[in-house]
Amino acid sequence: MSQDVKSGKILSPATPWTDRGVPGIHMPDEQQVLKATFTEPTIECPECHALVTRTAMSFNAYVCPQCDEHLRMKARERLNWFFDQVKMELGQEFKAKDPLNFVDSKPYPERMAEAQKKTGETEALVVMQGVLKGVPLIACAFEFDFMGGSMGSVVGDRFVQAAERAIENKQPLICFAASGGARMQEGMLSLMQMARTSAAIQKMKEAGLPYIVVLTHPVYGGVTASLAMLGDVHIAEPKAMIGFAGKRVIEQTVREKLEEPFQRAEYLLDHGVIDQIVHRHALRDTVYRIVAKLMNLT
Repeated sequence: MSQDVKSGKILSPATPWTDRGVPGIHMPDEQQVLKATFTEPTIECPECHALVTRTAMSFNAYVCPQCDEHLRMKARERLNWFFDQVKMELGQEFKAKDPLNFVDSKPYPERMAEAQKKTGETEALVVMQGVLKGVPLIACAFEFDFMGGSMGSVVGDRFVQAAERAIENKQPLICFAASGGARMQEGMLSLMQMARTSAAIQKMKEAGLPYIVVLTHPVYGGVTASLAMLGDVHIAEPKAMIGFAGKRVIEQTVREKLEEPFQRAEYLLDHGVIDQIVHRHALRDTVYRIVAKLMNLT
């Protein structure tokens, strides 16, 4: 006598083999649902909600492989991706202070410490000197997760130093802009960075060196009103939000509903504000071609 593994019934030796269950096979219950599991952290695309592993997203330059949506890149990761070789980092000697003893919901130094812990960066702008396809240049990138990429005194210091180093070495300067604007915790000192960075860019122009701006998502406020719109060439990533005042503020002012793609890169291209929209995968080649042309390297 034996027991059927499927039904649990007692079978006699005379039971035909076709009626016997196959041993070693576990039949799941009908209520048991099979679910996909990931062995590493995943990122959800905000557009199509596809789950992609962080490694796969990183290899694809944080462009969704399902719908081609451009996700935000960390400043340091973006620069390491952009350069073929990084020579050195600039501006680490500049440290933020609290000249106004500013307190909103929490003191400014405490807010700074939280941003530094969250991002691993000391400030909202990362500057590196390196090589792209054999061309030495300097590039800076805003870290939006650091207090909204706001422009304070240290951001201004680092940008001005980047421009001065570019002039000294006769190299082009590339800026990946992503910011909410000036940093209110530094008041007038933050607004002064608009004039400082604009003056540095003017020195670049007088030296005959290219300054190229890549507008990523999003760029607003004092950064748009200064360094982000003073480039020799303005490139934008697809669907990037670019403006001075936010869409909601403008709607409240003009009392009209502003439909898409207002303030999107595509809208600005149609109205002559930017020069071209470039897919992230083609960005390195595009910047190289522009730099090579402006520097008479071809």
